[in-house]
Amino acid sequence: MQIPTFPPSLLPALQHVMRPIVRLMLRKGVTYNCFADLLKQIFVDVAESEFRLDDKSPTDSRISLLTGVHRKDVRRLRSRAGGEANELPENVSFGAHLVSVWMNNAPFCAKPGKPLPLARLASAGGEGSFDGLVAKVSKDIRARVVLDEWLRLGIVRIDDQDRVHLETMAFIPQRGFDEMAAYFRHNLHDHACAAVHNLTETAEPFFERSVHYDSLSTASVEQLREAVRAEGMQVLIAFNQLAADLENKDIPPPEARQRITIGLYFYTEPNPPAVSKPKTPGSS
Repeated sequence: MQIPTFPPSLLPALQHVMRPIVRLMLRKGVTYNCFADLLKQIFVDVAESEFRLDDKSPTDSRISLLTGVHRKDVRRLRSRAGGEANELPENVSFGAHLVSVWMNNAPFCAKPGKPLPLARLASAGGEGSFDGLVAKVSKDIRARVVLDEWLRLGIVRIDDQDRVHLETMAFIPQRGFDEMAAYFRHNLHDHACAAVHNLTETAEPFFERSVHYDSLSTASVEQLREAVRAEGMQVLIAFNQLAADLENKDIPPPEARQRITIGLYFYTEPNPPAVSKPKTPGSS
């Protein structure tokens, strides 16, 4: 019988972390059997790519020993392994870039972080129009196609003067599940990577901090929510501007390029009062 060697606090932590993921799966119709097969694939992929000895590809037997996945399943899953891309889908990364240019570059903003409403057509606004904005980022995509999609997603609106207004301070689609799922995948993955690194590596830890209270009123929570929305967004905009400036003047060779993610989040839920236990004689 194999005796687990992991820290006893790890499984309860994983159980707690997985609860919202399971909630999402149940709400979207993903069953245990479907996810269990996906989880087998992930165990095999990670063992194969990250747990090599002397940089040699591990055998099916070694992967089976590491993961607990049956050797027959290991062989089957390795034959269809395709790896995982870190990049956001092209339509999402393009949208994020376009919003960043609108937010931080003249003539599309009054100052960094203050996007201007843009004339829809180049015939009315020239290079400072929405047509000009899309052309600055890509000559291969028609501005009308982007505009129609962004109207659908709730990212922009058009006023009665035919000007396009940015309705969000970042590329955060309001109505497109596929686009929101892409950010869910990207952001939660990178946050988890930072946390796992801090738990398992001896190198310098990644910055990962939070503030938490458990006895606030609804009014206080709303005040904090608004503060995070306004001030937190300004912090991210400043980081975005710094990253854009650094990227423009610091061009490393392709093999030395690194990607970064900087995140900020807010969460609240009801906090049931603790059940008071009856005191026993002699307790205080």
